[in-house]
Amino acid sequence: MAKGVTVVRCPQCGGESVWSTDNRFRPFCSERCKQIDLGAWASEAYRVPVLETTDPLDPPPSTE
Repeated sequence: MAKGVTVVRCPQCGGESVWSTDNRFRPFCSERCKQIDLGAWASEAYRVPVLETTDPLDPPPSTE
């Protein structure tokens, strides 16, 4: 690689990816890796963990 070029790991395949405005797929190395990642988000394969808590302002559950 040329001096001053930033190279990062592709989050999908782990290969090298140039971090530059010339790489329209960044941070991915290719359109394929970008599409695989998009598909994983669309199919809800990636999830943000949530800690369920009760809101003190919510009314208590009905005991009927």
